[in-house]
Amino acid sequence: MKRRSFLSHLGATASILPFSSYPSLSLFHSSYEEPVALLKAFAEGNDESIEGLLKRQEKDITHPKYGGIMDGYGIHNPQNTSSFLQRLSCGLISEYSAFYQSELLLEPMLRASEYLLKVQHPDGTIDLHTTNFHSTPDVAFVVEPVSLAYTLLNTYASATTEAIQTNMQNYLEKGGKALNVGGIHTPNHRWVVCMALARVNHLFPDPAYEVRVNEWLREKIDIDEDGQYTEQSTLVYSPIVNKALITVARLMNKPELLEPVRKNLEMSLYYIHANGEGVTEGSGRQDKYQKGTMRRYYYPYRYMALHDQNPRFAAMVQLLEKQDTNRLNYNLAYFLEDTDLKNSLPTVGSLPTDYVKVFTGSDLVRIRRGERDATILAKNPVFFTFFNGEAALEGIRLASAFFGKGQFEGESLEQDGDEFVIRQWLEGPYYQPFTEEEDLTTDGDWKKMPRDERPQSEVQKLVSEIRIREAGNGFQIDISVLGTDRVPVAIELAFRQEGTLEDVQELEDTPEAYLLEDGFGTFQSGKHKIRFGPGRNEHTWTQLRGALDKLDAQSVYLTGFTPFEHQLTIE
Repeated sequence: MKRRSFLSHLGATASILPFSSYPSLSLFHSSYEEPVALLKAFAEGNDESIEGLLKRQEKDITHPKYGGIMDGYGIHNPQNTSSFLQRLSCGLISEYSAFYQSELLLEPMLRASEYLLKVQHPDGTIDLHTTNFHSTPDVAFVVEPVSLAYTLLNTYASATTEAIQTNMQNYLEKGGKALNVGGIHTPNHRWVVCMALARVNHLFPDPAYEVRVNEWLREKIDIDEDGQYTEQSTLVYSPIVNKALITVARLMNKPELLEPVRKNLEMSLYYIHANGEGVTEGSGRQDKYQKGTMRRYYYPYRYMALHDQNPRFAAMVQLLEKQDTNRLNYNLAYFLEDTDLKNSLPTVGSLPTDYVKVFTGSDLVRIRRGERDATILAKNPVFFTFFNGEAALEGIRLASAFFGKGQFEGESLEQDGDEFVIRQWLEGPYYQPFTEEEDLTTDGDWKKMPRDERPQSEVQKLVSEIRIREAGNGFQIDISVLGTDRVPVAIELAFRQEGTLEDVQELEDTPEAYLLEDGFGTFQSGKHKIRFGPGRNEHTWTQLRGALDKLDAQSVYLTGFTPFEHQLTIE
């Protein structure tokens, strides 16, 4: 199941921005050392969001969705509406907001709270109209901003705010009943439900809520020895899980839940590309291969930097503030709720920029040398990525036209001296008639015949091996595909669209596809370059049968036939 873009205020989707949105590290402005300056920046960004949200509120009193907020497709929904309530509450309460104590916000908030009650099902659930209906997890996501808004309004007394809070209380208590019995879809949903129950219980205590939280916690947090969560979702669900666990730890006095957060935050320090983007190659969710900063980690890193007085976590907070403070403004509600977040950070340490880190639980290796970094992956069609500053080789893939199943995806990742080795073994059998002893009761229907039980013959085999090692200012990659002869092979080097390729040849009839016939090619973005080669061109068939579609990138291909052996240099 995929969350959708209108959940962005909850940190529930990857933010896919133009590459130009990410300045080089050398251009980042200094971080906000003074909490007042930070809060002013957050309030300013929040005010801009309020102005946009007010325009998207349904104002037609005869409309069945009166008071609701529309998404980009003109569909009213509780997700955008709950964000609306959170942001307007921040504007009303923050002394640095242009909307501070403005009664003009009260009527729109009242209408929004009425809309939420209108679209909530009798059992307390809501719909995520893009995929989930009568959904407990989705009411859990919405409980978070509604609870924050309710809490902030406690500091502003008026007849209208009392009516708004009454609506919110009805919504939250009704949602709490759904959370207490409803099911989930994904690993992270468990902890989001727990976070929502902790929120409702904090405002309207009920022993049943804690019982339900403990039922989910009995399953134990799904974190491996490296500090990685099951979904391995750097831009989306890992920071959501961290925020959820911090909230439950804080509101239900369960400090032991901070330990998995620490582990994940430590690991994530090595999941940063040299240009400041998060590493998404290994994700198991919708942020896979997407580009974006790790801004959703801001709250967990700041909370834990202050809680543990951790210098490296403080350095990560500083990096995120340098990248784009305005895109962090949704955190304003947390600063207003928990004033400890305004405290000065501990002495800032340094982030790791020179390392080789092997994450065995994820079959993934991260290597960084200053402005250069690489990711090596098994169990993934993309087995290698390389960044040199702004220049990004977003993936290398290997495919062979072998019985329709030749897309390379390494079965394991091993370290052999200074090399990392990924292998794949394939077989392509032919099948004989069933023997007379077989009991065939299929009336000739091929689909009903147990194919795996047929006798096999003429079994073809293919072994693909990739060896990767550091060399000079980059890497050498030895690729071999051996076994059955004359099998077509294609290697795809997928470069980011923001950049220029040189010394490659356009491939006819395929947009953004090129051949490297021989020698070396160059990819440049800004002042940074990547040199790659030597080329190889034994045929022009790049979209092999059984291979995945071309990546959304500027793809350069090397082609050949088995027995295939080639050494590729990336630098």
